[in-house]
Amino acid sequence: MLKTIPALAALVVATALVVPTVSHAAAPDAMTVSYADLDLGSATGQDRLQRRIGYAAETVCEVGRSIEVARVAASNGCRADAIANVRPAFEAAVNAARRGTVTVLDAAALIVTAR
Repeated sequence: MLKTIPALAALVVATALVVPTVSHAAAPDAMTVSYADLDLGSATGQDRLQRRIGYAAETVCEVGRSIEVARVAASNGCRADAIANVRPAFEAAVNAARRGTVTVLDAAALIVTAR
């Protein structure tokens, strides 16, 4: 019984951290980018996460196969803004990895959103 209480407390904390991420990512102009499988303490892991962020920004800001200059420019601006907006979360994740901070369950993800 006594071992169950800490386990339930950890589950409640993990749920509180994950629920806002999942609900926010459900928007059509947002995409969750997981880094749970990456070692962000290494340059390789950081590079892989940056590529995932770039792909997510491209996906949420896609305008199709348009050759219309205004739409392409808007899409490029959207991608640049999406990447810039997720940069602080990226840096926080890298700093946490360098310090050896533990990430709980599915909280090892960033949200990339279109403007």
